[in-house]
Amino acid sequence: MRPDSPSPVLPFLIACAGIATFSAMDVLMKGLSIDIGAYNAVLWRTGAGTLLSGLLYFASRPKWPGRATMTIHAWRSVFVAGMALCFFWALARLPMAEAIALAFVAPLMALYMAAVFLGEKIGPRSIAASLLGLLGVIVIVAGKLRGNYSDEALLAVGAVFLSAVFYAYNLILARRQAKMAEPMEIAFFQNFFVAALLALGAPWFLAVPDAAQAPNIVGAAVLATTSLLLLSWAYARAETQILATTEYTGFLWAMLFGWYFFDEAVTLPTLAGAFLIVAACLIVARKAPHGDPVEPAAA
Repeated sequence: MRPDSPSPVLPFLIACAGIATFSAMDVLMKGLSIDIGAYNAVLWRTGAGTLLSGLLYFASRPKWPGRATMTIHAWRSVFVAGMALCFFWALARLPMAEAIALAFVAPLMALYMAAVFLGEKIGPRSIAASLLGLLGVIVIVAGKLRGNYSDEALLAVGAVFLSAVFYAYNLILARRQAKMAEPMEIAFFQNFFVAALLALGAPWFLAVPDAAQAPNIVGAAVLATTSLLLLSWAYARAETQILATTEYTGFLWAMLFGWYFFDEAVTLPTLAGAFLIVAACLIVARKAPHGDPVEPAAA
């Protein structure tokens, strides 16, 4: 496996760039999810991403992955597919900043998944942090209930939580995958397996988008592939406990992009709730062990 970088500074900055690129992709995917639905938005984006990343991947004449590597590519893609469908369905019905803030519970969920799958002990600090994060979620949801909301908006909140469950386990797999494969290999097989998995539902859900949607689909595929390459490069060179905090920069991009592209105002409950959730996650990060707790999870 590839050794970590001597300093985590460069991987940290690269991961920040990956989050910014992914946030830009969210803008296009929100519009596509509104216009053609989350299923078709994700299917066509990953289909375009398969072609794009495949051209780059096979041009390098790569060695075919071994069985263990292919298994983790396929297994992680199952969770990525579920995560994407739930999140983009919700994103079409919630402001960007609100959806991103609620999704921040994923690192807290990952903490309890580590206890279930790895047998790690959850100490008093982690329990207190979880309660603080729960309070942040309550603040955001309470703010939603006080305003004008639809039944779909509340279902969207639930979809974000389900997406966060998928994403939490995805975090456990990401580090191991990045150690076993090159970024371009990860980009191709993740796009391929997600597209193949979603294609199973094509007889019932497939819709061919208008030609006017093609630039947005291709643009989303380019941004998603670029983000995946950047994050895979970073996760192969620094521990998850260091890079996970870069996720929170996505809230700043979500506020900016939501305001600029969709005229979405950021409410005080969303800001307050996001602050509490991020504070909880940082408390958990501070108690992380010096070893790499993620690597055994994917074994």
